[in-house]
Amino acid sequence: MNTPNKLTLARMIATPIFMATMLIEFPYHYLVSLVLFAAASLTDMIDGKMARKYNLVTDFGKFLDPLADKMLTTSAYLGFMFLFAKNGSYGWQMTTIVFIVLFREFMVSSLRLVTAKSGLVVAANIWGKLKTVSQMVGLVAALFFYTLIVDFGLSQIQPICDIIIMVLFWISAILCVISGLIYLNECKDYINSSK
Repeated sequence: MNTPNKLTLARMIATPIFMATMLIEFPYHYLVSLVLFAAASLTDMIDGKMARKYNLVTDFGKFLDPLADKMLTTSAYLGFMFLFAKNGSYGWQMTTIVFIVLFREFMVSSLRLVTAKSGLVVAANIWGKLKTVSQMVGLVAALFFYTLIVDFGLSQIQPICDIIIMVLFWISAILCVISGLIYLNECKDYINSSK
């Protein structure tokens, strides 16, 4: 297994650890989860660049890399859905955003499986990459804000931080819809209900 694929696997292994640090309350747990999430997000950038630069791109990596992204971002969104529901603010919006994210991810994963039968590995396109970057940026910002609010006791900034978080998350949700529709359009020739 090459180094980019090892980095992708490391991101997958880091996901449940990140989720635990986000949800289990202990001193500075948001700071720990922020560092873990940011480090895992960086592996996404590094593994792709390394694979392209050193000609280490594999079908396994093309499939595994977006899966690792989905695992990491979805776990963070679920954590924030729990947090906002617990706090009683923006719960319906967060639930809607998580639904959009999950719907898109399941659809794209299904399309990848359908096209794989024909020997086509659908790699992430620019819209999928923009979606992932917007998610990573939004989630890092949200974790940073909650580090300030909870870990450092700056609860007075929570109302404005929550608004900024929701705006960033809605931008990601819109990019989820756009990229999902583009994947659907690109794969339409492989969808055949008569087979």
